[in-house]
Amino acid sequence: MKTKVYKLFLPLLGFGALIWFLVRVIPKPSRAAYPCQQATFPIASAFVIYIVSLVTSSYAYLKFKEHSKAGNNWIASIFLFIVILSSFSLLQSDKPYSYANYNSIVEDPNQPMGVGKGIFPGRVVWVRDSSAVDQQCTNSSGDFWWMDANTDQVKVNEMLSKALKALTGKSSLAEAWDEIFRYYNQTHGRGDAGYTSGEKIVIKLNLNTGCEGSDNTRNNNSLLDTSPQIVYAVLDQLINTAWIAQEDIGFGDPGRNVDNIFWNKFHSVFPNVKYWGEGTGRTPIEPSNSKEFFSSDGNLQHYLPKCYVEAAYMINIPVFKQHHRAGISLACKNHIGTFVPFTPDWNVRDSLHHSFPSSQGNGVVDNGDYNLYRLFVDFMGHKDLGDKTILYLVDGLWSSTNYGDPPWKWRTAPFNNSYPASIFVSQDPVAIESVGFDFLFNEFYVGNPSGNAFPCYEGVDDFLHQAADSINWPVDILYDPESDGSYLPRSMGVHEHWNNPTDKKYSKNLGTGDGIELVTETFTSVKGYRSNNGPAEFYLENNYPNPFNPSTTFRYYITEAVNLDLSIFNNQGECIKTLFHGFQNAGSYEVVWDGRINRSVAASGVYYAKFQVEGSYTQVRKIVLIK
Repeated sequence: MKTKVYKLFLPLLGFGALIWFLVRVIPKPSRAAYPCQQATFPIASAFVIYIVSLVTSSYAYLKFKEHSKAGNNWIASIFLFIVILSSFSLLQSDKPYSYANYNSIVEDPNQPMGVGKGIFPGRVVWVRDSSAVDQQCTNSSGDFWWMDANTDQVKVNEMLSKALKALTGKSSLAEAWDEIFRYYNQTHGRGDAGYTSGEKIVIKLNLNTGCEGSDNTRNNNSLLDTSPQIVYAVLDQLINTAWIAQEDIGFGDPGRNVDNIFWNKFHSVFPNVKYWGEGTGRTPIEPSNSKEFFSSDGNLQHYLPKCYVEAAYMINIPVFKQHHRAGISLACKNHIGTFVPFTPDWNVRDSLHHSFPSSQGNGVVDNGDYNLYRLFVDFMGHKDLGDKTILYLVDGLWSSTNYGDPPWKWRTAPFNNSYPASIFVSQDPVAIESVGFDFLFNEFYVGNPSGNAFPCYEGVDDFLHQAADSINWPVDILYDPESDGSYLPRSMGVHEHWNNPTDKKYSKNLGTGDGIELVTETFTSVKGYRSNNGPAEFYLENNYPNPFNPSTTFRYYITEAVNLDLSIFNNQGECIKTLFHGFQNAGSYEVVWDGRINRSVAASGVYYAKFQVEGSYTQVRKIVLIK
């Protein structure tokens, strides 16, 4: 409700809140800690203050008149002071509804709504490795968050690999990627098929700050975007594990340039991938032939990037952060940048925020009711946006406090004043946004050290209710973002809130419902590989450079003493060069191939590096020699 309506119904709302609080809390006092009761208490207490002030001021006013007539001026003055004081309290009691703006959770914990999506419906995987980022990073000149010195590429590769295998239940990374494509095709009427050669993939990043990657003190180099190490790991796996041609992959943020922090790190290794933007080697974003997106409230009509429309699949990689308008900025908010290149008028661009809880971004919640139109629901269901997304990957390596802020060390457990060093993956768009919301809501509480509590705005999770179940749609809205008469399905995923911030358990974890399952793996890597306290781990990093001429370097890691073999094979499967064969102790190693077979220089073409640990592990890398 808007503020004026709140004032009109203050007694009714306050009385209802008081009764609700008493009925719920008196039988079970521990319920006072529930988020819904924490939101109800300020309203109920405001009502009590209102009634007490009203009764007190009325009584005191009657006594003031009585003693004034009797000539008892001193006593009358005392009662007049009481009238003034009570009236002031009465006026102030109208203001606690500013606290009602911090009522962004309206249901009890572990009350799932909707139907889970994914190979394991409703599964969200959270992987954290505190050593994947440099916890001592100063984020200043020569020491920015995006530098390879501050984010360990090998550890990020390992984190993503573990996350995808946990998401799909597969034991190998190649099987995991195949299963992700296969699930999508099975659920979209395309049969039991994996990726087909020639199909296009777009990867949507969040590059809102436009970090250039030049090592200087310019402000935008300290502000947070999607981490280049996350994107590198995804490209590496798509190209060298799922065997997808580089030219069939494009990535970036349509409204921004894929700048030097990506270009300098990637281009020599992935030269044929499409880097969106302007300038040398970049692929300009073109609009679709006609308007493809229509907001279901009738207010907006927009073009989409042509590459989106032509793509078969999308991967959405947002940054882990709160937002001053939307409350949270995850996969759905990431698509605001999709429309930027086709809305040069700032007033038109600003209209994209019209359905956010704080539409003006000024801290005033002017759109905080539930069951209101939410643009994010259209994003989640549109055929070329959410419906085309095969993987949601939230980049939580660093995190930030708003859309264009520096990295933020999280205060809450288990982070305890450290960068979160986390990634989250899911095939369920509602579930991963719900989990992200719970984390952000817990970190950015009212009074937290950042000074902002945007996830606590009223109505922030309204879009999740509506995406989970159409029963929560506004009475005057039928979501149809293509404007073709086909409405979005009743459920696009499952929503619920965890039991508490310590345990972080959802109904599937607890065995109490068919909601979200949060699969958690937290570990600490040591010197680029797992310590001997954990299971054995082996890893062959992507060679560098690749393509190469005349030589390339391989780096690999082993966590126990083993016999291993690293050899080069041609397209016929013939071993043409052995780089190492024998016994090695645990550690990290580098081997260089000079591009020669015996004494002759190898011909240009595609080769394969096979890394084999005796009896336990095999990994293959595709390499390209260019002359």
